[in-house]
Amino acid sequence: MDCVKLAGIKIDNITLQDSLQKLEEFIKSGSPHLITTPNPEIIVAAQKDRELFDIINNSDLRLPDGISMVVVSKIKRIPLKERVSGIDFLLASCKLSARKGWRIFLLGSKKEAVETAGKNLSRQFPGLKIAGIHDGYFSDNNSESIISQIRQSKADILFAGLGGGRQEKWLKKNLAELGVKAAIGVGGSFDVISGIKKRAPIWVQKLYIEWLYRLVTEPNRWKRQLALPKFLWLTLLTSPDPLPEG
Repeated sequence: MDCVKLAGIKIDNITLQDSLQKLEEFIKSGSPHLITTPNPEIIVAAQKDRELFDIINNSDLRLPDGISMVVVSKIKRIPLKERVSGIDFLLASCKLSARKGWRIFLLGSKKEAVETAGKNLSRQFPGLKIAGIHDGYFSDNNSESIISQIRQSKADILFAGLGGGRQEKWLKKNLAELGVKAAIGVGGSFDVISGIKKRAPIWVQKLYIEWLYRLVTEPNRWKRQLALPKFLWLTLLTSPDPLPEG
């Protein structure tokens, strides 16, 4: 696959449909694959986090999860085809899983949120096989029982909503033991699917101001929103050599 580099992070230049085709290849292969969803916030964080930087660049599929990334890539004349957000990939994967008979596991968020998300997904995609559900409130150094639960569920796909950075590191560390064919970090997607949080309307997304909608509806996110100008600085106004080799 073609890829675009933004601040040293590789982004696969794919559409949502392309990503679903790759997912099917991963599941047919029978071996574990890691899918990451780099967005401006994660890209900025990775500049000072060698482990996260390497996990993203060495993952099996890197989705372009941010409209600002698409805009920047066009300005730099290395255009990404489209944004493929983690939540859009999750929903499309569930629709395909219901048709293919793939089993999914939901890990992350609060217990009420992830359980409600599972119920909503089952209603939205009749026939979807949810192999298991677990909240994200556990110690990363004491994950044996959760790993065992996921493995015994015989899930094909694991969606982990553990927050940017943590989810990628946890999945990478435990991927070989989980027994799934594809694992992906989906951030706060369960909160949106459960209805606890609202996603920006389509017209807001098309105007490229989803960041503003989030800031207005969740003002406590203002520190996280500072990642956007940092991302623009890194990608448009500088030519960084992020993180020394080694």
